Amino acid sequence: MNFSSLIFIFLYLPLVLGIYYIIPHRCRNAFLLIANLVFYGWGEPVFVLIMAASIVSNYIFGLLIEKYRDNKRLSRTFVVFALVISFALLGIFKYAGFVSDLLRQIPPFSGLPHIDIALPIGISFYTFQAVSYIIDIYRADTKAQRSLINFGTYISFFPQLIAGPIVRYRDIEDMLDNRRENIHQFADGVRLFAIGLSKKVLIANQTGMLFDSLRAENSGIIGAWVGIIAYAFQIYFDFSGYSDMACGLGKMFGFEFIKNFDYPYISKSITEFWRRWHISLSTWFRDYVYIPLGGNRRSTPRIIFNLFAVWALTGLWHGASLNFVLWGIYYFVLLVLEKYVYGRFLNKLPSALKHVYALFFILIGWVIFYFEDIPSLAGYISRLFTLSDGVIGAAALSTIISYIPLLAAAVFASTPAAKSIWLKSRGGKAAAVMETAAAAAALILCTAALVSQSYNPFLYFRF
Repeated sequence: MNFSSLIFIFLYLPLVLGIYYIIPHRCRNAFLLIANLVFYGWGEPVFVLIMAASIVSNYIFGLLIEKYRDNKRLSRTFVVFALVISFALLGIFKYAGFVSDLLRQIPPFSGLPHIDIALPIGISFYTFQAVSYIIDIYRADTKAQRSLINFGTYISFFPQLIAGPIVRYRDIEDMLDNRRENIHQFADGVRLFAIGLSKKVLIANQTGMLFDSLRAENSGIIGAWVGIIAYAFQIYFDFSGYSDMACGLGKMFGFEFIKNFDYPYISKSITEFWRRWHISLSTWFRDYVYIPLGGNRRSTPRIIFNLFAVWALTGLWHGASLNFVLWGIYYFVLLVLEKYVYGRFLNKLPSALKHVYALFFILIGWVIFYFEDIPSLAGYISRLFTLSDGVIGAAALSTIISYIPLLAAAVFASTPAAKSIWLKSRGGKAAAVMETAAAAAALILCTAALVSQSYNPFLYFRF
């Protein structure tokens, strides 16, 4: 089920909220667990069994790790078993086909069949949440959850289940038992959901259609650049819009999630970009991979290896395809260059040049990210830097002109300017009425758009 679908907005969400606030507090987590499983099983009910296996196994191992914490050898054994089960489920469903295809390129394994297994939606996200829970218990950073219902609610909580943000158990541990919902928090949640829905429906979907129009050949070098800019806006507003909707939904149920995006396209370096983009994922890899490997406390060659490990895994996390591995290594190279080669020179440049530098490499990165087959990737890169496709096609020019207002709105919405103006105008009853009216207007516009258009993909469903 998609947050930007009419079924979710006008059927599932009102029904769940209505029941949630009618029933007693002590029953709310149990009800949420049922609602979460219904949400997750809406399209493919069989995948609920995979999630249930993850919930039960990690719940049991969490209790065992805490019970035998003083016995290091035994507790480590339980940690290993828990991680093996979690990563085995992720590996089988997400990477079995990728690995089999790689092996088939080697003569002794050329006869292996192609493995094609459907990917359970959101498995990358809830697996990482389960892994962080197990490791935090082992480190004594949090206590094991005694209630299977509460733990199941944490793993399966529908607002952030299928596309994040990746919420660590210790950040919401107290909220599972002691949250106190209030009208102000609920209203903030509604407004944040409306903002995210607007990002997704009014900007991401439209820029996605522009990219689809310009991705074809004969759009020229200008069309190719405008096309990848449109894709950059699509993936940002699609994913950040989903994160805003997730955080807004969390507030409606009394939960506070961390911010997942912080205007990444205003960055002046690649390092800054990754401090602002998909913050929960970057933080997860920092805390559970980079620092355990030694982080910055080792020799330069070891630090570089640690960075390579993190970014190769980051690429693989996004998808079982060579282009995602290349994408991860691409950012590894850029980050190492900034850290050890030209970082000081970059810092001395004017802000405008630093911004152009960052955006240039971010856009090239999105080309690598989008095209899963290498020939198509190489072909689009060629179109960005040669005139083999001409300067701009007539159809591409007409299309770009018609999308100029949307692109201008996307640029504006990618900066903190709109938020700054809004915050300065807040205060008093008039501002509260304006906020409510704006949220209502956004919902009406989004509903009209969803009714009239059939193009409503969600890019991160496949991760």
